[in-house]
Amino acid sequence: LLLRMQTPRFFLEKDEVILSANIHNYLKSAKTVTAALETEGGCLQLIPAAGPAVQKLEVPANGEKRADWRVKVVREGEAVVRMKALTDEESDATQAAFPVHVHGMLKTESWCRVIRPDREGAMIEIAVPAERRIEQSVLEVRYSPTLAGAMVDALPYLVEYPYGCTEQTLNRFLPTVITQKILRDLGLDLKAIRDKRTNLNAQETGDDRNRAADWRRVLGDLRWSGEKWVERNPVFDEEEVGNMVGACLKALTAMQLSDGGWGWFSGWGEKSYAHTTAYVVHGLQTARQNGVALVPGVIERGIAWLESYQAEQLRLLNRAAKKASPWKERADDLDAFVHMVLVDAGRDNAEMRDFLYRDRNELSIYARAMFGLALHRAGQKEKLDMILRNIEQFVVQDDENQTAWLNLGNGGYWWRWYGSENEAHAYYLKLLAAVDPRSEKASRLVKYLLNNRKNGSYWQSTRDTALCIEAMADYLRASGEDRPDMTVQVLLDGRKLKEEQITADNLFCFDNKLVIAGRGLESGRHTVEIRRAGKGPVYANAYLSNFTLEDFIAGAGLEIKVNRKFYRLIPVEKKVSVAGAHGQVVQQKVEKYERRELPLNARLKSGDLVEVELEIESKNDYEYIVFEDMKAAGFEPVEVRSGYTDNELGAYVEFRDERVCIFVRTLARGKHSMSYRLRAEIPGSFSALPTKAWAMYAPELRANSDEMKVGIED
Repeated sequence: LLLRMQTPRFFLEKDEVILSANIHNYLKSAKTVTAALETEGGCLQLIPAAGPAVQKLEVPANGEKRADWRVKVVREGEAVVRMKALTDEESDATQAAFPVHVHGMLKTESWCRVIRPDREGAMIEIAVPAERRIEQSVLEVRYSPTLAGAMVDALPYLVEYPYGCTEQTLNRFLPTVITQKILRDLGLDLKAIRDKRTNLNAQETGDDRNRAADWRRVLGDLRWSGEKWVERNPVFDEEEVGNMVGACLKALTAMQLSDGGWGWFSGWGEKSYAHTTAYVVHGLQTARQNGVALVPGVIERGIAWLESYQAEQLRLLNRAAKKASPWKERADDLDAFVHMVLVDAGRDNAEMRDFLYRDRNELSIYARAMFGLALHRAGQKEKLDMILRNIEQFVVQDDENQTAWLNLGNGGYWWRWYGSENEAHAYYLKLLAAVDPRSEKASRLVKYLLNNRKNGSYWQSTRDTALCIEAMADYLRASGEDRPDMTVQVLLDGRKLKEEQITADNLFCFDNKLVIAGRGLESGRHTVEIRRAGKGPVYANAYLSNFTLEDFIAGAGLEIKVNRKFYRLIPVEKKVSVAGAHGQVVQQKVEKYERRELPLNARLKSGDLVEVELEIESKNDYEYIVFEDMKAAGFEPVEVRSGYTDNELGAYVEFRDERVCIFVRTLARGKHSMSYRLRAEIPGSFSALPTKAWAMYAPELRANSDEMKVGIED
């Protein structure tokens, strides 16, 4: 006599499951078998109406019968299941322990609000579930008078970059000089705020000082300069900045070639390039505007080289009409860059301006933003308005998370300098800072750039990081966000819980959050109100986290959203024509299915094939995202081997007992889909807890799908 137990790999609270004993009689005669179910742990409760705990079965010789018990999963813990098959001759029994999981999850809901200067407050409606673990409830409200001020976090990456080409030598000191000039203009005591930092990015949670300076966690507070230990972030040390600027300017001067231009590096065999020279001249112009004394003649020789280059390009453009070789059909992106730099130097060229305006539709959006800056500085309002309208048709705004971004469509030239998405957005921000700094679009662009920092505190490279800092500095000054003067109040249901005065003096050290946890947060609906008295905008985010025990858990998400769908796969007869062994045409069956979406509380048959599809929407480009798709207990995955599969996201997939884990290395902005298959096996009524999405290194980035309920029948 042999008994085989049939159960799920785990149990989930509130499910109803049919436990089965498959009894095989290998004896020579039929037997009356007493089948008994026993459980320990108090997690499983027998439903008597579906059958008693002890059952009598007549099993023929060399035959088999199945005994079923329907149980209700009443609480989490560990369940011991024991089944017995007793006869007057031989008997068998088996026992196993199973995890019983709670019907619940840690759910985070996120909201974003902006109080514009012409408004006084904003409200957020929240709902705290009654069924929850109270001790794990947290409401966190964060607010900031500027998001652009968070640019200071990227400076250590630029300072410590280990290589010294022309661009990196410039960007080692320029963003630090720009940022320090802003702080000095505010009259801030740099040493006083060095160790007391407020994270000005209201979207980020966690410990401010550590989160806003995550390079400290990895590398420590100090670095060895070659002579002494110094602060990693030099912006707070005037002497260190002075030494660094002097060394970098000396290196850049030495790297200038004899013709006045710059190449990638220096030395024998190097030659001047228009892009590198324009980049350095623009950087030196910016440094001089921020109080840096330059070596006489250096920038003038660079400007002369650019004028010579522009004159040659004009000669080629003018030869295009006669097709006289060599000639050039149209003004290009590099011409726009050089023109902008020369206009900044007071060397406007009307002929090149006309060529660029004529060919504006052939320029990348990056170059159009540069040309727009040149037109603004040259006072060409009519042409500038046309360029602004031209760029605006590519702007996408998201009211839900208060961002704006450019739909560049640059997949064909992303590797070129004008194909950089971050730099294109940064130059558009510089243009808006010059022409309309208080616009909603400009502040939304700042937020989008912050959301797309690839590495926590900096962007993708030294060049785009430096340019983003430069653009945010322009915006900070032009918008007035560098000089807030306001009182911020946070109220819950009309009751004031927080009041904070924010000025330029305490911009980097004010208390930027309200946290209510545990029993301080009552169940039910609440209104969170953020009020501002004074001048300047307020950027606010609210995060409500609950370990919810609700019977149906609804989806949530802001920056990432996930929608899970279940489909029953119905086999379809399909044949294709293929070549046979002798070259003849033969008909061959192929595996083909029709998908039918399953509604909530759908009923399946044991053995049905089910496809689970995750529809993912990402508002930004992200890295290291994990999707945990929770299984219903009665299902088993068709795939059994974990690893990289041919899924749509190129993700690493792990098939575990109670979930399928999907690890996505890079998740691009937009909509995505991926799927895998399950087979319905154990009868019962089951819940599939929501799919959870979260960023491995950014705790505030969380989302979940709706819960799914499904039944399986024999």
